[in-house]
Amino acid sequence: MSDELAILAHTILFTALMWLPYILNQIAVRGLINAVGYQSNPAPLADWAVRLKAAHYNAVENLVIFAPLILMIEMLDIGNIATSMSAMVYLIARIVHAISYTFAIPFVRTGAFAVSWLSILCLIWQLMAVA
Repeated sequence: MSDELAILAHTILFTALMWLPYILNQIAVRGLINAVGYQSNPAPLADWAVRLKAAHYNAVENLVIFAPLILMIEMLDIGNIATSMSAMVYLIARIVHAISYTFAIPFVRTGAFAVSWLSILCLIWQLMAVA
């Protein structure tokens, strides 16, 4: 397995697990029955849980861009140090983004998002270079 695919797998795993803390908060705040049901006026989640939920949505939205890029790089067999490093930086930036979003660290959150976006641009650049 290439470095890029391994990093994609780790990114998917991280994104897949992000929902657990905020769902546990939902169960703690609303109770299990109400957490899995539909209420017209549910009890509000903790502020950190609301932010983590937003960070999770953002991670999913960006995974839709990141994953196909990695798969195209793999299919075209154009992986190199730039694609490997870009993928690793993307994963680290997404982790930092989720943590800083959850704990309301505004400049770090924005910086981490920008770094992940630049990593995506680097992957696109590498794809375009072979076109």
